Amino acid sequence: QVQLVESGGGLVQAGGSLRLSCAASGRPFHTDAMGMGWFRQAPGKEREFVAAVRWDTGSTLYAESVKGRFTISRINAENTVYLQMNSLKPEDTATYYCGLAWVLTRTADNYNHWGQGTQVTVSS
Repeated sequence: QVQLVESGGGLVQAGGSLRLSCAASGRPFHTDAMGMGWFRQAPGKEREFVAAVRWDTGSTLYAESVKGRFTISRINAENTVYLQMNSLKPEDTATYYCGLAWVLTRTADNYNHWGQGTQVTVSS
């Protein structure tokens, strides 16, 4: 059974940085075309796509709002995906979720496994 566990959230001032981790267990992923994505959801808003990476090739997708500030990466040996977040803004405040999909995709409906979420709060 696949499990995803996020960590690394916290409180940071605007302009600061955080690194989120998503550890996947249940099977090896490094040879798969599957995608691991990060989404976020602020109170009263829908879950929105942030970034995604394909396990086997490392190909990436980013939301326009985070391009140039966030970097998604994976370490196959650790079965872990990271989201390095720099130049954080108050509007980045949300609960961040990692998810696993059969393909590299921005669409939340294509993700069939989710972690429990980690809170990121950016103060102004």
